[in-house]
Amino acid sequence: MTRSNLMAAPLLAALLLALPMAPARAQGIDLSGGGPVDVTATDGIEWRQVEQVIVARGNARAVRDTVTVDSDRLMARYRPAGGAQAQPARPAGQPPVLGENPAGGSNEIWRLEAEGHVVIRTTTDTAKGDRAVYDMDQAVLVLTGRELSLATPSQVLTARDSLEYWSQRRMAVARGNAVAVDSQEGRRVGADTLVSYLLPEDAPPPAPTPAPAARPAAASGRAAPADAPGAGKVDRVEAFGNVEIRTATEVVRGDRGVYSPATGMARILGNVRITRGDNQINGREAIVNLRTGVARLVASSDRGERVRGLIVPQQEGRPGAQAPQPRPPERRAP
Repeated sequence: MTRSNLMAAPLLAALLLALPMAPARAQGIDLSGGGPVDVTATDGIEWRQVEQVIVARGNARAVRDTVTVDSDRLMARYRPAGGAQAQPARPAGQPPVLGENPAGGSNEIWRLEAEGHVVIRTTTDTAKGDRAVYDMDQAVLVLTGRELSLATPSQVLTARDSLEYWSQRRMAVARGNAVAVDSQEGRRVGADTLVSYLLPEDAPPPAPTPAPAARPAAASGRAAPADAPGAGKVDRVEAFGNVEIRTATEVVRGDRGVYSPATGMARILGNVRITRGDNQINGREAIVNLRTGVARLVASSDRGERVRGLIVPQQEGRPGAQAPQPRPPERRAP
């Protein structure tokens, strides 16, 4: 690319990425709200008209409304607005017009990809990973790579395999050694998969959720518009597989569970084990108060099952064990 093309590239990108889509919504990692996208890079911007993609390299940055995407490399894939298949074919030999489709409309981005040291920021949220893909049609962000994290005002969500952020569903999904930490009180919930449901900032306090729901299914089609959850609070966190909750004195494990930050209560189901030191009690269901650190095992009355426990008495030499008291001397008759 020549020097003149490099100088013109940011202007071309800004013209091409100014999309006439739905009105923008405040807050949250939501790039599907419309408005211009400002793309800059230190090593240049490449416009591939045949592939309908723009590539920015070297400290690449894309900004739309309150969302900023920084990475080593950015790719913005676009198409004629309204769907490429709905547009008539351009006459042979006639070059495409920048910012217009053959029917006289505009182009729209349908996918944004970021690679290398990805950091996505809003005024309230920060997401990090090695690679990020944002699907504009479903308003879904998928982060993969190492040290995945999503920090909101009320929690920090980390994962090993992937992090998903569903803007319009107000939902974040962490997969693989997932951990959710309450940013304000330091409560920790871990599992194979965590699903965090968020509320808008002006929503009323959430009511406790009695039981975890099923795993989220993949969305089909575009979801109905909704306020983005970036400035909101966590409604509940649902956990699936190898659930572990730690309090100051106990460790509670089970197959699945649900946690309400508003109440500080968690419910764990399936192969529940509550461990305190060498002591352990087992059952099918446990209620944990993360504010008081009290965990209570609940028996299943409908099945007639009993709660089982292994209580290990304290022994001399162990922490907390009391030394044996000497017996008073026996009095003998004169």
